[in-house]
Amino acid sequence: MSKYDWAIEDIFSSIDEFYKTCEEIENKIDFSEFKGRLNDAKTFLSCMKKQEELARVLDKLSVYAMMMHDTDTSSSTYDALMSKVMSLGTKYSQSAAFIVPELTALPEETLKGYIENPLLKEYDYSLKGILKQKAHILSESEEKLLALASEPFSCFKEIFTKIDNADLPLTTITHKGEKIELSHGTYGLIMHGTDRALRQKCFKAYYKAYKDLLNTISSTYIGSVKKDVFFTRARKYNSTMERALIGEDVSPKVYEKLLDCVHKALPELHDYIAEKKKISKYKKFNMYDIYAPVCDGVELKLSYDNAFELVKEGLAPLGKDYIELLDKAKNERWISVYETKNKRSGAYSVCVYDTHPYVLLNYKETTHDVFTIAHELGHAMHSYYSNKNQPYSKADYRIFVAEVASTVNETLLIKHLLKKATDNKLKKYLSSYLLEMIRTTVFRQTMFSEFEEYSHSTVENNLPLTKDSMNEKYLSLNKAYYGNAVISNEEIAYEWARIPHFYRSFYVYKYATGLISALAIADRILTEGESAVNDYKKFLSSGGSDSPIELLKIAGVDLLTDVPYEKAFKTFSETLKNFKEYN
Repeated sequence: MSKYDWAIEDIFSSIDEFYKTCEEIENKIDFSEFKGRLNDAKTFLSCMKKQEELARVLDKLSVYAMMMHDTDTSSSTYDALMSKVMSLGTKYSQSAAFIVPELTALPEETLKGYIENPLLKEYDYSLKGILKQKAHILSESEEKLLALASEPFSCFKEIFTKIDNADLPLTTITHKGEKIELSHGTYGLIMHGTDRALRQKCFKAYYKAYKDLLNTISSTYIGSVKKDVFFTRARKYNSTMERALIGEDVSPKVYEKLLDCVHKALPELHDYIAEKKKISKYKKFNMYDIYAPVCDGVELKLSYDNAFELVKEGLAPLGKDYIELLDKAKNERWISVYETKNKRSGAYSVCVYDTHPYVLLNYKETTHDVFTIAHELGHAMHSYYSNKNQPYSKADYRIFVAEVASTVNETLLIKHLLKKATDNKLKKYLSSYLLEMIRTTVFRQTMFSEFEEYSHSTVENNLPLTKDSMNEKYLSLNKAYYGNAVISNEEIAYEWARIPHFYRSFYVYKYATGLISALAIADRILTEGESAVNDYKKFLSSGGSDSPIELLKIAGVDLLTDVPYEKAFKTFSETLKNFKEYN
């Protein structure tokens, strides 16, 4: 094995050991002895211990199968590993399906007693979550009816996926005598390219495809929104937003605070767009010009080993122990580095509680790939600290905070590079990278979030939601967010129709709050030093032991106040000021 391949043998030494473990665990998947007896604390504890024992082994099996598959997606041998794990997972889920409903049905005083019982300390937070949900659990017959409805109601996302990936009438465009077949991938590449005429052709053809299917897409999305509202009313929540956020143990006040603070910062975004127009020297600046590069010919072209050292330099403020962990990850082969035949594309980090995290890369010598190293190692270190310091039941952190550690790393790296750079062209490029990261992750995702709020509140208030009303609302949001320096072309009114995340309602705002938190944390680390670093590591070590909002407070971020938002937008405004000065 190469030093650039991951040490998958740390999970299982061979496929034979994998299958042997499958056989051993399959015979143990049976929770029937606990059914109807969870009203006794000792029985509950025994059930939780058995559930944890099996879940930890299933985690190892699942990650091993996924990693083997991702090293060679064409292998039927590895496909079989995935199928085996799915079969075991289904059996486990079916056997344990009674646990949460039975706990929810317990009297409130019984649940409170469990929460206060020192023998059940490992499970107090998850029990608190069950207690919060209790008011929204219906009778047994009603729950069965909702369960029956869940499958047909889940089809809207699948329908959109089919439309977007199979039925969308993307055409071939001709440019300078060359025929270019449009796809989602080529659209992204062209929009980030320097050929303006090609960008315009691509933009118009791409959105025409969505316009041509707008009746179908509108009906699909409206159906999805109505489904959300149905479950909200059935479970007696005040709003679909509340129902979505309670699953993450997040108050709707965070959502409201995000929208309010982003609105206040929109003049800064308008200023940035105006500066991009000025640099472009276009008399008219269009939405298809937004992604065009402002600096040509600048790239961090580094070998992987040199890039890794640069990442370590950037993350040095996190302390010696953090850097030693990065070295450990590299030297002990936690990372699959290079692209190989049939390897899964992209990058990710995955956690194995009983071994260590793993990172998949497909490293090439680009600036983006250098930042990807920092980003994915942020995920890996978050998992490492959580697993080391929390019991299994509290180690897994929520999606709400999942992007914080990764973007803290990116922010520290880019600030290090800006401080280190001597060439103004490189400084301008790096400043643009940071500005675009904030524009696309904070401003754009918040605009998406505001559209989601509009569509759901419209249905909740028994008002008509139509393709025309959605186009009108989205176009008005685009104008409000991007300002007068750019023309909000009529095609951009259909952009909502291509966003797959809208079929997972009230999800995208977490991208914005994640980066806002990361920018505030990075700022505190660089200005306050050791005390801020120690607080940040306590946050990394906290896993899922409390609500995400409370855990972020450990790192000095309170998303219910204006402070972290003001810090984030201060970073944006200061970076923009410098961006204007670099020539």
